[in-house]
Formats: sequence, structure tokens, C-alpha cells
Amino acid sequence: MSAVFLVAASFLASGVEMVEALTIVVAMGITRDWRSALVGSAAALAALAVTVAALGPALTVFPLSDLRLVVGTLLLVFGLQWLRKAILRSAGVIALHDEAEIYRREAEQARAAGTRLWAGLDWYGFVVSFKGVFLEGMEVAFIVLTFGSTQGSIPLAASGAAAALVLVVCVGMVARRPLSQVPENAMKFAVGIMLTTFGTFWGAEGAGVHWPGGEIALPAVLAFVIVLALALARGAGALAQPQAARS
Repeated sequence: MSAVFLVAASFLASGVEMVEALTIVVAMGITRDWRSALVGSAAALAALAVTVAALGPALTVFPLSDLRLVVGTLLLVFGLQWLRKAILRSAGVIALHDEAEIYRREAEQARAAGTRLWAGLDWYGFVVSFKGVFLEGMEVAFIVLTFGSTQGSIPLAASGAAAALVLVVCVGMVARRPLSQVPENAMKFAVGIMLTTFGTFWGAEGAGVHWPGGEIALPAVLAFVIVLALALARGAGALAQPQAARS
């Protein structure tokens, strides 16, 4: 059961980050230079591979209980942040995440930037693509390493991320435009729920809590988080409606 949740969480979280990275790369490719954007992306992936190779073995030296406490706490912090924004977006309190608008903004900045060549590459397109892929990729690497290390199966978590990468890249190659039709906000809501669930479960285990039935309790924690998140979203929406009417 936990393996299914592990792959699903890794897939969804990685998919969200990769859609955002793809938007930046496509904007640079169309408005600046495809070669520079793709080389910048490849360089970022190489840097990520080196980072993961260095950090992965280091996590295995920690006792599992300590690792789950630290990782669970970090995942809970990340999950609650994702969940908070997703709840506020679904309630209409803050604007929905709009990949088309992000693409437009990145494209405008790219058109306004001057031309500077380095080793035959457009420097602006290279750097922005590298930064976008590397920063979004670091979040993916964090999720894969933490999920995999606490469950003792980094390859299993990596398989979910790899599937998301293949899907996003293939769709991006076909479309060659931002994936604005992807239900990213719904995906972020789901990722926030999963990160919060795993963070609560592993953090409590690391602190010495023994869940009834062990991993069998994980779906119960997931259900509790879902019900609580939906109730908070509904409550926030109800509070936002009168304020919107007054304004």
C-alpha cells in the first residue's frame, strides 16, 4: 500500500515541478533560441544528477528512526505550504496558478533582454533555462531522495519521477507550448495532501509513535487529511464570498 502512495506522490509532485520547468524552457526556446534553451536544460539535469549521486548515499548513514523524524518534519512543512496555497486557490482567495500567464511574463522578459553570445549560445536563454530546470528539479530530487530513503527504495520513488518526466517531455515536444490545460492546481492539492500525509505518518513514527497496524494506518491518515483539507477549503470559500460581494 505504501509503495503505491510512494510512486503516486513522487509522480504527481514531479509532474507539477516539471510542467513549471517546461513552461520556462519553451518560453526561452520560442523567444530566444531552442539550442541554448535545450543545452541549458541538459546542463541543469547533469548538475542534478551529480547532486543526487552525492546526497543519496549520505542519507543511508542516518538511523531510520532519526531519518523519518527529520524527513517527516520537512515533508509536513512542505506539504502544509502546498496545501495552504491549494486551499486558498480552490476557495478563490488567491488567484489560480496560470501557466499561460507565466509563459507570457517569461517571454516578455526574454524579448526585452539584450543579446549576449557565449560559446555560440544565447547566454540569457541558457541561464534562464538552466535555473528553471535546476530549481524545479531540486524539489523533485528532494522528494525522491526523502521518500525513497525513508521507505528504503529510492529506485521506487525515482520510477514515479521518471514516469512524470517522460510524460511531460513527450507532451511538451508534441505541443511546443505551455501546458496550460494541465489541471495543475488540482495536482498541487493532491500533492499537498500526500506530502502532509507522509510527513505526519513518518514524523510520528520517528518520534516513537506506533501506528495501529503499521503501514495499514496510512490510508486512514490520508482520509483524515483529505476531509480536513476539503472542509478548510469550503470554509475559506464561504468566508471569501461575503468579502468579494462587499468589494
